[in-house]
Amino acid sequence: MAAAAPPPPPSAAPEPSMAAPETTPIGHPVFTRIRLATPSDVPFIHKLIHQMAVFERLSHLCSATESSLSSNLFLSPPFHSFTIFLLELSSSPIPPLLSPSPSFTPIEKTFNFEIPVNDPEKDAFSIYYGDQQVIIGGFVLFFPNYSTFLGKPGFYVEDLFVRECYRRKGFGKMLLSAVAKQAVKMGYGRVEWVVLDWNVNAITFYEQMGAKVLPEWRICRLTGDALQAYQNANV
Repeated sequence: MAAAAPPPPPSAAPEPSMAAPETTPIGHPVFTRIRLATPSDVPFIHKLIHQMAVFERLSHLCSATESSLSSNLFLSPPFHSFTIFLLELSSSPIPPLLSPSPSFTPIEKTFNFEIPVNDPEKDAFSIYYGDQQVIIGGFVLFFPNYSTFLGKPGFYVEDLFVRECYRRKGFGKMLLSAVAKQAVKMGYGRVEWVVLDWNVNAITFYEQMGAKVLPEWRICRLTGDALQAYQNANV
C-alpha cells in the first residue's frame, strides 16, 4: 500500500517550509509504465504465460512456445487484433521510448511503498534502456469482439497477469484500467473476460473495479481432438 505523507507538526508561528515538494517520491518509489508490446518482447511474454499457467493450475494445458507466439502475434496494427500491454517497473524514472507507437501513448505512474519490493527474478525479466535496468512485471492480452445487443465492438481480455512479487499493489488495476480506457477512447461498448471460480481474490478485485460477474453464463470450448474432428466434417 502506498505510504501517506505524515501531517506536519503544529507550530506556534509559520516558518519557511523545508519539506520536499509534493512531487518528490517518498519511501521506496516504483516508477511504472504501460506500453504496447513488440515482437522483441516475445521471450518475456512466453515466460509470463508459463508463470500464469502454473498459477492457474493449468500448466498441463500450456503448449505455447516463443515460435508459436511470434507466428501469431503482432501481425495486425494494435487494437485491430491481438494486442498486448506490458507493465514495466523501475526504481528510477523510466527513459522515453525511442520509437513510440502512434497508436498508443504509454501510461506512467509512480507508486510509493513503505518497504522495497523484492524481485528474485528481476534479471530474467529485465530490459535495458541504455544502462538503466527496467523490469517486466506483468501483461494483459486482449482483442476486439462484437456485441450484437449493443451494436458495438468491445474488447475481450484473454489474459491479465502480474508476477507474484508485484501482486496486491495496484498494478493489475493499472493494466485493466488501461484496456478500459482504450475501449472508451475507441467508442467501444464493453470490456469482458472470465475468471476461475476458485480465484476469490480475483473475483473480489474485479467487482471492486466495477465489473459484474455473470454466474448464469458458462464457457463452451472446442479444442484439441474435439476441434480436429471437424477437419473432414460434412457441414
